[in-house]
Amino acid sequence: MVQQYVHINLQFVQMDTPRLDRLTALLEGLSPKVTRTAKADGFSLHIVQAVTPGPCSNGFSPIELDALSLLVCPDGHALQNLLEAGQQCLMSLEVVFDGPMGPSFLAELSQPITIGMKDADPSLVQVMSLMANEMQASRCGQPLFINRAGDILWISLMRHLTSRPQQASGLFLALSDPRIAKSLVAMHTQPAHPWTLELLAHLAGMSRTSFANNFKEVMKVSPGKYLENLRLAIARQLVHTGIGLKKIAARTGYASPSTLSRALSRMD
Repeated sequence: MVQQYVHINLQFVQMDTPRLDRLTALLEGLSPKVTRTAKADGFSLHIVQAVTPGPCSNGFSPIELDALSLLVCPDGHALQNLLEAGQQCLMSLEVVFDGPMGPSFLAELSQPITIGMKDADPSLVQVMSLMANEMQASRCGQPLFINRAGDILWISLMRHLTSRPQQASGLFLALSDPRIAKSLVAMHTQPAHPWTLELLAHLAGMSRTSFANNFKEVMKVSPGKYLENLRLAIARQLVHTGIGLKKIAARTGYASPSTLSRALSRMD
């Protein structure tokens, strides 16, 4: 009976696309807004250039990629304290998260990260070069151009962190593992689905015990707790929209409004 349940649910969640998309559902859950700023007070990105002493040029020759780096600056860390000698900031962008996964994501990236272009993801290298060279001259439509490019920069950064995790645990390390990533993508894509440990382990191609242990070792929480936190984050945001608890419970996988209400009260 259990095997039949797993088979039916696997048919429900399997996708036709041959390649696992680790980021789309996560990006939708974050709903980031990236805008250029003169003074970043919160979570921000900075395109930094190493300045080589020498005569100034009035031309528009492309900036050397090896001289560029991307500085990821969490709230509470001042840019001026992170720049090294001989570095200057070409551009700063503020990132604000409107989605329910924002708070947990900010907790994930709580320390500054500096990414040089030598070993960066190719898409990150391309957009960094594009944006840095755009800043060499004042051009028509530049503010809109930079903001649009900022969105692409953010996606490219996420790709880089997924393919090259910076920490020994956490979300990006989990996403870099195709087995654990399959379970995370499933939960991110359909948080209201009645996921079970057995079903998530089956998606990962692992035994229940192996999956549970590996997931907790990387994410520092159990699969069930991660799903609960995800559902509650979505529910809390929906509460502020004025939607009734009955509809919110249905959207987030809770059995009833009263069950959801109790879960929300435990968070307060």
